[in-house]
Amino acid sequence: MPTWGYSVKELDPDRTVKCSGREASVSPKAMTELCRAVKGMLVKDAKRLMEDVIAMKRAIPYRRYKKEVPHRSLDAKWYAGRYPVKAAKIMLKLLEEMEANAEYKGFNLENLKIIHAASQRGRKIRKAIPRAHGRASPYYDTLTHVELVGYEAF
Repeated sequence: MPTWGYSVKELDPDRTVKCSGREASVSPKAMTELCRAVKGMLVKDAKRLMEDVIAMKRAIPYRRYKKEVPHRSLDAKWYAGRYPVKAAKIMLKLLEEMEANAEYKGFNLENLKIIHAASQRGRKIRKAIPRAHGRASPYYDTLTHVELVGYEAF
C-alpha cells in the first residue's frame, strides 16, 4: 500500500487543515481547472460554486486546457469554459470533508480559506474495446489525485 504525501510543505498545523482524494476516476484536466478556480476562495463560496456547476448554472473557466472548448458566459474575464459535473461532485465531497476536519480541530468555518488546491495524474488502468474479427484495442483510464489545504484567517 503506498504512502501518500502532500505537495505543499511547511504548514502551520495549528491554523491549517488538509484533505485529499486519491485515485479518483475523473479527468485530470477537468480537476486541474477546478483546483485553479477554487484556490483562494472561502470554503462556503467554493461549495456554492460546485453546486452551481453540478446544476449547470455556472461554468468553470478553462485557461490551460482550452483547445476546442466552447465559449460560455463566465463571471471571470475569460471566454472558454465547461461544466465538469463529475469532477465537481468529487470536489464538493472533498470540501465537505475539509469542513469536517476543520470542525474537528475547532476552527471557525466562516473564515476557512483554501490556500492550496492541486491535482496530479495517478496511475493508469488498462482497458480494452472489442473490435471486429475477435480483436481488441487498448485504452487507458487515468486516475487523479486531489489535495486541498485550508487556512483559518482571523
